[in-house]
Amino acid sequence: MKKKSAPQSAFFSLRLLIGLFLVLAGSAILFASSLNSPGSATAGSATAVQPGTPMPEVVQLIGPVTLNMDLRDLPYIAPSHEFEEKRLMRYPHPEIPTPTKPTSAYERFESLMKQILSPLPQMPAPLLTFDGMNSAQSGCMCLPPDTDGDVGPSHYVQSVNSSIKIFDKNGNPLNGSNGTTYNSLFLTLVGTPCSGFNNGDGFVFYDQVADRWVASDFAFPGTLPGAGPFYQCVAVSQTGDPVSGGWFLYAIQHDPANPTWIGDYPKFAFWNSGGTPAQNAYYLTINLFDGPTLAFEGVRVFALDRGSMLTGGAANAIAFNIPPAGLGDSYSLVPAGFRTGNPPPVGRDEFLLSVDSPATGGVTLTQVHGWKFHVDFGTPANSTLGIGVNHSPNANITVAGFVDAFTTTTLLVPQNGTTAKLDTLGDKIMTPVVYQNRAGVESLWASQTVLLNYPNGPTAVRWYQFNATGGNFPATPVQQQSWNNGNDGLWRWMPSIAVDQNGNMAIGYSASSATQQPSIRYAGRLAADPLNNLGQGEAIMTVGGGHQTHSSGRWGDYSMTTIDPVDNLTFWHTNEYYPVTSSANWFTRVGKFQFPAASPTPTPTPTATATATPTATPTATPAPTPAAPRAGKATNVTASSFTANWRGVNGATGYRLDVATDSSFTNYVPGYQDLDVGNVTSKDVTGLAARTIYYYRVRAYNGNGTSPNSNVVQVKTRNH
Repeated sequence: MKKKSAPQSAFFSLRLLIGLFLVLAGSAILFASSLNSPGSATAGSATAVQPGTPMPEVVQLIGPVTLNMDLRDLPYIAPSHEFEEKRLMRYPHPEIPTPTKPTSAYERFESLMKQILSPLPQMPAPLLTFDGMNSAQSGCMCLPPDTDGDVGPSHYVQSVNSSIKIFDKNGNPLNGSNGTTYNSLFLTLVGTPCSGFNNGDGFVFYDQVADRWVASDFAFPGTLPGAGPFYQCVAVSQTGDPVSGGWFLYAIQHDPANPTWIGDYPKFAFWNSGGTPAQNAYYLTINLFDGPTLAFEGVRVFALDRGSMLTGGAANAIAFNIPPAGLGDSYSLVPAGFRTGNPPPVGRDEFLLSVDSPATGGVTLTQVHGWKFHVDFGTPANSTLGIGVNHSPNANITVAGFVDAFTTTTLLVPQNGTTAKLDTLGDKIMTPVVYQNRAGVESLWASQTVLLNYPNGPTAVRWYQFNATGGNFPATPVQQQSWNNGNDGLWRWMPSIAVDQNGNMAIGYSASSATQQPSIRYAGRLAADPLNNLGQGEAIMTVGGGHQTHSSGRWGDYSMTTIDPVDNLTFWHTNEYYPVTSSANWFTRVGKFQFPAASPTPTPTPTATATATPTATPTATPAPTPAAPRAGKATNVTASSFTANWRGVNGATGYRLDVATDSSFTNYVPGYQDLDVGNVTSKDVTGLAARTIYYYRVRAYNGNGTSPNSNVVQVKTRNH
C-alpha cells in the first residue's frame, strides 16, 4: 500500500449517487450474492474431496454494470488527493536513506570512463517515444505513479495510480489530456467503494485472443490504517475500442471472510489453455495486510471467470489464501501471461513465481519459488493451488545466489546532484512473468532487482529463463544473469521483461547514479546470442533532465514492457522519469523499439543450463557523443504549424525535438517532448493554436548518448 487519502466524510456521498442515473438502458443491476454465473457453480457447490484437502473460496463478483458511454462523455470525477505513506512489505524495513558521501572529482571521472569503455551497444534505438501521464495531469498528488501500460492493434493504454490514458500508436491522446480517472470509469458501481473511492495501484492489459482490454485498481473508503472495506474494481472492454466501445464493470471484495484485510500490490495476467475443465481465467494476485494494524496476513490468488466476463455475464472468482506458513519469506506472487508464440498446451495450469524477502538484508538467496494453479469453475472443489493445506510451492528452482536490493532500508539508488535516494523495490519478482511456447518448448521469463557488492551496490537487473515444457518447473534455469552492462557503475532497477515471436528478449528499466540523472533504458538479447548474457547491450529510451527530491524516495512501483500484437515483434515500454528536478512532479514516457527483421530465429533449446556466468562481450570504443546542434529559424509558419530547422552534427544518428509554450520547457506541446524525428534536419510541427508563441530546441544522439540541448528558437503562429 502506498497512499493515504484525504479524509472522506462518508462511505456514500450525494455527489456519487448521481452514478445511479448514469447507468444507461440495458445496464445490469448489481447482482445478489446468490445469483449464479452461467456454467459456474455457486459458493455452496462442492464435490466429495479427500479429508484435509484445502478448499477454495468461491466469491461472486458484483456486477456487471454495463457502461455504454464513450469515455470522453463521462463526467470528470477527480481522484482523491493523496500523499505517500509507508510501503507495505513482507517484513517492514525503515525508510531511511543510506547516508551518501560526497562524490569526488576522481569518482566522477572513473564513472565516466566506465561508461565510455562499456561494451559497444548494438541494441536498436527507439522508433518512437512520447510522454504519457504526468503528476499534474493525474490530479491525485500521488507518489509514485505505478506506471503500467499495454499495446493493442490501434491503441496504447497507460495506467497510473488514479487514471488511464488512451493514445493512438503515434502518441496522440484520445480520451483527453488528463485521461479518465478510475473514479469516473467505475462511478456506476454504486454500492461499492469503486464508486468514488478508488485509491490506486492501477493495472491495465490487452487480451489479444479476445481483442479486449482489462483495467483495474483497488478502492476503499477512509485511510490506512483503517478498516475498509477493501475492493478490487475490474473493467473489461466490450470491444477492441477502449475509448468508445463500452465496458463491463465488476467489483470484488479482497477477502469477504476477513473484511478488514486489504489486498495490496494487485497483479494480473491472462491465461487460456482450454481443456476440460477450461483453464480460462484472468488471474489476480494480492498481498494481504490487516487494515487497522498493517500486519502481513499472506497472499491471496484469484481466478476470475474470463469466459463470463467477456460476455458481460455474472461471474464467480475462485480464490485461495496462502498463509505465511506456505510462503516462507516470500510474497508478491506474479502470475504468468502469454502474448507471442503458441498458446499453452490444452489444459495447462497457470504458473506463478516469487522470491524470498528476508527480514534482514545481506542474505544470499538461491531459489525462485513456483506455484501451479488449476481452476475448475464447474466444480470449484477440484481447483488446486500449490501443495498441501498451506498451499506451499510446487517447486523451488535453484538459481545463482543473489541478494535482495535492500540493507536496513530500500532507499538505496543514488541520483546526481542530491543526497535523496530512491526506492529499489528490490524484494520481489517484478511484473510481468512471460510465458512462451515456441516449437513445443515452453518457457517462463522473469526479472527482479538485486544488490551487488552488499551493502555498497550498485543494483542490477537479474533475469531468468526457466524451461517449463510439460507443465513442470525445472530444477535450474535455462539461463540467468545479473545485468550491469560490464560493471559500468550505474544502478539499474525497476525492470520489466518481454519476449518477441522469434525468442528475442528485452528488458526495460530505470538507471541512475551519483553522476547521472534517473533515466529510462533497455537492454536485450537475440535468441541466437550466447546464453546468460544480454548480448545486444543497452540503449537509452529517455534521458532524465532532473531528479526527485521527495524524502520518501518512492519510485515505480513498477514499469511495463509488452509486445505489439500486430507484428509480435515490436517492444513497447513505459516508465517514469523527471525532465526537471522537483520534489514529486513525476513524468512518464512511452517508447517502442524492435530488433532487426533479419534477426536469427533458431528453435530454442530445451536443455537446462545451470551456469550463471555471463559470456564476455568484446570491449570496443564507441563513437563520441555528438555535439549540440544549432537550431535555425522556423519556416513555413501558418496559423497551426511551422517547420523547425537545425544544422546536422557529425556522428549523429538521429535527433530529438522539444516544443513548448514557454522558454523553460515546462509546458510541452502534446506529442513534442523528446520526440525522436530520426536522422533529419527539419520537422513539421502541427496541431498548434493561432497567434501563439512557441519555443523549440533539439538534441543529437547516437549509440553512445545524447548531446546537450541546442539553442532555443522562438516562433509565433499566424493569426489565420
